[in-house]
Amino acid sequence: MTTTWTSLKADCIACRKCSLYEGRTNLVFGVGDESAEVMFVGEGPGEREDQLGEPFVGRAGQLLDDMLAAIGLDRSKVYIANIVKCRPPGNRDPLNVEQEACIGWLRAQVQLIDPKIIVCLGRIAASVIIEKDFKITRDRGKLYDRGKYALMGIYHPAFVLRDPGRRPEVFEDLKKLEDYIKSHCISTVCE
Repeated sequence: MTTTWTSLKADCIACRKCSLYEGRTNLVFGVGDESAEVMFVGEGPGEREDQLGEPFVGRAGQLLDDMLAAIGLDRSKVYIANIVKCRPPGNRDPLNVEQEACIGWLRAQVQLIDPKIIVCLGRIAASVIIEKDFKITRDRGKLYDRGKYALMGIYHPAFVLRDPGRRPEVFEDLKKLEDYIKSHCISTVCE
């Protein structure tokens, strides 16, 4: 696979492995510190993300920024990406075939970044990255050791916007994430 950020992004822009590229305005590749120790992964870009070419810039992105701030992080200290890099029509969930076509790009990003922890935002990202039968209400906030990486799934910010009663659970999960970061002295927090 591609070994530099420049060539990886160029190859991803040229990708035609599924039909999502046909309806995109912009590729939504990823944003943040390319050597971050903490990486957040969502399912796919929405309308605003497609317009601007950056993940999590709409209302859910504003909430994600607030979530990061609650544990002393911001976008400059983490890397944010999605499973699929092009917007699914009507903001629907990405189909399995689309996820499979795009997962190589995310794997290459993870390889280049080499984070210590990957936080999956929502059920779809967690079921692709952590385990197929991941249930967000049952498994959220748990840490999974996958050798080189620690993994955690939390509610997607868009879900929390639709169900604000979940905010206490999100705060609980964020505190677990913060504790993990501090206990492993990840530089973004321990500086």
